[in-house]
Amino acid sequence: MMALLLAQRVILMKLEFEAVPVNLKPQVYEHLEDSGVEFLANDYQQPTK
Repeated sequence: MMALLLAQRVILMKLEFEAVPVNLKPQVYEHLEDSGVEFLANDYQQPTK
């Protein structure tokens, strides 16, 4: 739930992706990707599973 909130703030440009806590970045990136705006995450690479 927190990841979705942070993703929305990144989309609205109220928060930069770099300011997202490290432990939430993968989930926030997933939401950005689902919304088609993964470019807002700059050069972020998801960790391999």
